[in-house]
Amino acid sequence: MPKLLPTLHLLCGKIASGKSTLAKKLAKTPGTVIISEDVWLAHLYPDNIKSVSDYVRHASNLRGVIGPHVTDLLRIGVSVVLDFPANTVGDRKWMRSIIDRAESSHVLHFLDVPDDKCLTRLRARNTSGAHAFVVADTEFDLITSYFVAPQQEEGFNIIRY
Repeated sequence: MPKLLPTLHLLCGKIASGKSTLAKKLAKTPGTVIISEDVWLAHLYPDNIKSVSDYVRHASNLRGVIGPHVTDLLRIGVSVVLDFPANTVGDRKWMRSIIDRAESSHVLHFLDVPDDKCLTRLRARNTSGAHAFVVADTEFDLITSYFVAPQQEEGFNIIRY
């Protein structure tokens, strides 16, 4: 049986659109690992992320370490579900650089969920306490204002949900 090429799975969708839920499903594929931005940030910077600017600063630091690690995993044949938001052109350029360095296949999973449904899910998630971070409606609105849906011209293999 021929060996499958390692695949980098990328996730695009607003807060509470279902990215992490999909990531967990994708990671059940043999030979696949999941790397979750939320998990890493919660463990590396507990109690240090109090604002969107804190998140941006710490997420940038994390990407500097995770990028080369993901490249190495792909090069040795491990598929990766990168549970980091691919929500802006800049985010996706960083992810494209990983694909190019690793010479791997990829899929960009785009969860196209309306804001009202995301907000309903977000409020339920906040109430449950099941997530490492609580996001207020105002923060959702601010972060969503930067969201840019992926375009075919960016050169990704997009699956839309």
